[in-house]
Amino acid sequence: MSLRSISSGILRTPNSAFFNLLDYSFQPNYIDLLNPGSIGDGKTKLRLHYLDEGNQSSPETILLLHGEPSWSYLYRHFIPKLKQYRVIAVDLIGFGKSDKPANKNDYTYQRHVNWIREFIENLNLNNITLFCQDWGSLIGLQLVGTNGVGDRFARVIAVIIVQVL
Repeated sequence: MSLRSISSGILRTPNSAFFNLLDYSFQPNYIDLLNPGSIGDGKTKLRLHYLDEGNQSSPETILLLHGEPSWSYLYRHFIPKLKQYRVIAVDLIGFGKSDKPANKNDYTYQRHVNWIREFIENLNLNNITLFCQDWGSLIGLQLVGTNGVGDRFARVIAVIIVQVL
């Protein structure tokens, strides 16, 4: 798989890398997020990929946030089981079909929180059941607690798996 540069410092995985994935026939959706100014040329917006499946008229939305090093593919068997709800599975910036800043210093915790907050606000998501795993839990729980969008959440299911050696 080769990444292509869409702007100095921002990489994008070509769509061809995702053809014929087992049990992943979902329709892709994209939203452009603000660039905090130091990534690439500072002007190019970052493209975030998400799935928006299930019952679009449901009053409840289930938001799935993956951990590292996965992406929305993690939830491919989970999503169809929840078809009575609106189900949104995000690819965090740097993962899956979302854009990837080339500089590892651009991957800060606060930037991830800000990007998902912007995503929630732009899609005007409310009555959210947050299902988050691993790194997605750290991001999601911050949003529920102290980042100005906590009133949009109805429930939280956080899964953190710890491997003991």
